[in-house]
Amino acid sequence: MSIEVNPDWWKTLFDDVYLTTDARSVCNDDLTRREVDVFCELVPFRRQDRILDLCGGHGRHSLELCRRGYGCCTVFDYSHTLLERGQRGASKASCAISFVQGDARSTDLADGSFDRVMILGNSLGYVPDGESDLQILIEAFRLLVPDGWLLVDLTDGRQVKGRFSPNAWHEIEPNVVVCRQREIDGNRICAREMVLSKHTGLIRDKTYCVRLYEPEAIIALVRRAGYHDVRVHRGFRPHRGKGDFGFMDQRMLVTARKHQRK
Repeated sequence: MSIEVNPDWWKTLFDDVYLTTDARSVCNDDLTRREVDVFCELVPFRRQDRILDLCGGHGRHSLELCRRGYGCCTVFDYSHTLLERGQRGASKASCAISFVQGDARSTDLADGSFDRVMILGNSLGYVPDGESDLQILIEAFRLLVPDGWLLVDLTDGRQVKGRFSPNAWHEIEPNVVVCRQREIDGNRICAREMVLSKHTGLIRDKTYCVRLYEPEAIIALVRRAGYHDVRVHRGFRPHRGKGDFGFMDQRMLVTARKHQRK
């Protein structure tokens, strides 16, 4: 591998620059509405549900759910920058969403605090340790009430490998260009991302690496965490039109439930 990646890359990447480079995915209200439409078809959200948006960034999905009348949402994320952005957005929209900072592997939230837990936007696979994703899923299991629902939204590794492109770039407005170089190493995809201003030069040069899951692998992992009725729904492509949308395209949705207390 020629792309070297700091294993803690995920602790610093998700900042204001990220909100610019990935704006067409994570700051797109129409796309978010289309995503939530599909989520609500797969999981029976109820008005009274306590919903945890785990690794939820600036809470775009929780904000949309709140607009639809699901008023008890909590967004949990590691990035202080994204949480502050989310708090401002929720306040502007008069949505009473809670924002909590911490590590998703150990949240310090109370057992059985939520009826639904969502892990969206390809938020698994960041940590090189192969057990970290399992820890996140187990933590979500602990936080769910018996018979609660889990929803996971992540890149379809089989599709990504089949349509892999080592280089991609796109312009953001007239001034900023985002260039990405990618490499696949087994079940990991590593990338170097350069963000350039046509006027001032280099804005950022960072690398990151994400584990890819194929359907069988994610089903096995979710079952290891204790869930039952695990289902994978493939072919999820919320983006309209052509373009290389990286990890935010060619996705699959996983639904599962925590067993009822006997």
